[in-house]
Amino acid sequence: MTAYQLTCPLCRGTAFQREESRQDSRWGFTSHRMTLMICVQCRYVLHFYDTHSIFDFD
Repeated sequence: MTAYQLTCPLCRGTAFQREESRQDSRWGFTSHRMTLMICVQCRYVLHFYDTHSIFDFD
């Protein structure tokens, strides 16, 4: 198995700050959880979708 290094597509940095985010749908019926990886060097944000979250209201 090959290990991959997360790399910023703008500056090629490899140090990231990890944050959790949640975005509600237009009418507020669903909530989508995301992991945000923020490049320490240039502050570019990479979004990663975590799970299916229909009717996830926590």
